[in-house]
Amino acid sequence: MKYFVTLILAVACCFYAKSESTLIQQADSAYTADNFKEAADTYLHAIATEGTSATLQYNLGNCYYRLGEMGKAILAYERALRLDPTFNDARTNLEFVNARIADRPGERGTFLGNTLDAAANSARSNVWAWLAFGCFVLTLIGGLTYAFSGAVTLRKIGFFGGFLTLLGCLCFIYFAFRSAAIATADNVAIITSPSTILSTTPRVPKDRAQEAMLLHEGTRVEILDSVRSTTDSINSLWYDVQVDNAHRAWINAAAVEKI
Repeated sequence: MKYFVTLILAVACCFYAKSESTLIQQADSAYTADNFKEAADTYLHAIATEGTSATLQYNLGNCYYRLGEMGKAILAYERALRLDPTFNDARTNLEFVNARIADRPGERGTFLGNTLDAAANSARSNVWAWLAFGCFVLTLIGGLTYAFSGAVTLRKIGFFGGFLTLLGCLCFIYFAFRSAAIATADNVAIITSPSTILSTTPRVPKDRAQEAMLLHEGTRVEILDSVRSTTDSINSLWYDVQVDNAHRAWINAAAVEKI
């Protein structure tokens, strides 16, 4: 009986894997046939049932670009890069679509912070972690060489080499944590509505004085805070967002999607 149950489960798993593979194949075929809406819906179904991946998000972004939905395309490319920051095709397409959206926000963050983030995003966090481990092992070897070697030259190599690999270990640890933090951050969002008016207060602007700015789909914003607001018996969630270093306002949460 136990063997029979195991066999049934194995067959079910094989059938499930086959059906999921067929689902992705259907999406690929729809995209090849220029049925971009069907392809996008099928990729979304695959993501919901099978789980996401950098390739699925990349393909989904391509579908949305073909459909003219720039905000959702950017969102999908951003998600692909979070899963795999070395995915060059996704990065290229993201830069391509970003160059074609309506808004041009000003400078974001600081030069040093942006440089460190770019460096951390050049590899996955687990790659940085393995590099840190390798440097740690070399540091131990250097320390043992310095402590037990009788040759002066080897002691010098052990001391200075161990010191350099220790610095490398600390740097790689920082990049590992930074890369992981970027990949799991829930405070970055993309505007997916065709256009939206940001407000100076967490509610729909009543007049022009309460309108902060007009933004269009595809613009990236950083969420600083959130609050629920009730207007005319309608309860809605509003985000306090930083658009760039010079602009901050409130946006309706329905107009954005978190990466």
